[in-house]
Amino acid sequence: MMRAGAHPGIAGRWGKWVGFIRDRRGIAAVEFALIVPILLIMYFITMEASQAIETSKKVSRIGSMVADLVTQQPTIVAADLKAIMEIGTSTLQPYNRSVPDITITAIRITTDTPPRALVVWSRKVLNGVYGADAAKDTPTTVPSTLRVAGTFLIRVESKLGYVPIISWSADGSQTTGLTTIFNHISMGETYYLRPRRSLTIPCSDC
Repeated sequence: MMRAGAHPGIAGRWGKWVGFIRDRRGIAAVEFALIVPILLIMYFITMEASQAIETSKKVSRIGSMVADLVTQQPTIVAADLKAIMEIGTSTLQPYNRSVPDITITAIRITTDTPPRALVVWSRKVLNGVYGADAAKDTPTTVPSTLRVAGTFLIRVESKLGYVPIISWSADGSQTTGLTTIFNHISMGETYYLRPRRSLTIPCSDC
């Protein structure tokens, strides 16, 4: 017997809605589908940030290590400088999505008033190609605190265009739209050191 005021069609539909709302079997699947993309994004951002920080530290370490190796030599030749720069480049491993640029410059501070900073010799590796950089007696700049008349300096500049993994492919092709946004992140450091075993470090074939 149907109670007064109850319409069978409305009562049936209302019962289905109540049953649908109470049925929680699909909620877990929906929540999982919504949360997983967010978790993956957070994972890749964390991974990329940690690798970028570690690579930045290695770029700084290149300058420090190369400068230290050069200033331990009483004299040097271009082949030795190339070998030292190769050692510096290898410190970036296992990161290999781009190569660092390294410039080693020997600088003499003249006894003029005021003292001038002039290049004695300079070698570099740029995009994997080794060669000479600034010519002898080219004016250059050094921090004012290091501009001491009659002294000799070695300057090492290390630079890297860090390529995030989200915009990199093994063949160098741009495979994602993110490439235009995250093309590369510039990293770099400059170190100045004085010779350890002599007053100057001549290079006979630089």
